[in-house]
Amino acid sequence: MNNLSNSATTAPNKLVIASRESPLAMWQALHIQSRLQALYPTTTVEILGMTTTGDQILDTPLAKVGGKGLFVKELETALADGRADLAVHSMKDVPMNLPEGFMLAATGEREDPRDAFVSNDFASLEDLPAGSIVGTSSLRRQSQLQARLPHLKIESLRGNLQTRLRKLDEGQYAAIILAAAGLIRLGLSERIRSVISPELSIPAVGQGALGIEICANRPDLLSVLAPLNHADTQACVEAERAMSRALAGSCTVPLGAYAVCEADQIRIKGFVASVDGKQMLVETTSGSRTQADALGKALANQLLAKGADKILALLDHA
Repeated sequence: MNNLSNSATTAPNKLVIASRESPLAMWQALHIQSRLQALYPTTTVEILGMTTTGDQILDTPLAKVGGKGLFVKELETALADGRADLAVHSMKDVPMNLPEGFMLAATGEREDPRDAFVSNDFASLEDLPAGSIVGTSSLRRQSQLQARLPHLKIESLRGNLQTRLRKLDEGQYAAIILAAAGLIRLGLSERIRSVISPELSIPAVGQGALGIEICANRPDLLSVLAPLNHADTQACVEAERAMSRALAGSCTVPLGAYAVCEADQIRIKGFVASVDGKQMLVETTSGSRTQADALGKALANQLLAKGADKILALLDHA
């Protein structure tokens, strides 16, 4: 998946992009649509907006209702039955193991991968008084917050980005934690009071990156989509996903990983924790960017050697 020229690529007359209908998902789909139209001016590029199960179930934490796959299943059905040619996802919403018959064709350039602190009354997490209610839908964020700031109260926060901001503005939370990338992409950067360093809050696997999924029986689309692939992002996300996959990672497991490219090397940091943050294992490793998958697996093995399997076993029985 190199950034190839489209000069020798014959694009189809029409491409249909499947997307969730949330404002952020539609921004992502429109972004890919504009890129494709610029690359292939004679191709008609349409967007098929869909509501997924994950968008409909808003009163229960994701970890309890089936996880990240709830945001992609309906889009994959549209790919399989021919209503769409490609689907655009936030990579952090894509399950670590795709169903048989599907593949990732390209990974778009990463936006800011960090978590963002959003509050109307406080400038940072450290400013929150004891007992303050912080909203997040992520066990990953919850575990890291509880480990570092156990005096805060963490409560579930579901809904699209605008819904979450509305709940904050209504006073239901003292602060909420969101992905900085989503706020930036929707022109809401002014809502970010501070970004949280990856040293303090290791991001979700794939956070800030876009993924383009196709049916595995559509190899004709690989060359068409190749110019959308960002090699550095793809290598880093591949390493992160390999770590998570090796640890059976999903939104039911508090874990995170963040990789960066440094010349021909990748440096990756990952963690596994108990939900309350009282048990937390953090490891870092680096290696050749051509071995991204193996590097992620190696990091998982380092965590397992330190006892990650015991934490995971406890989570399975929680």
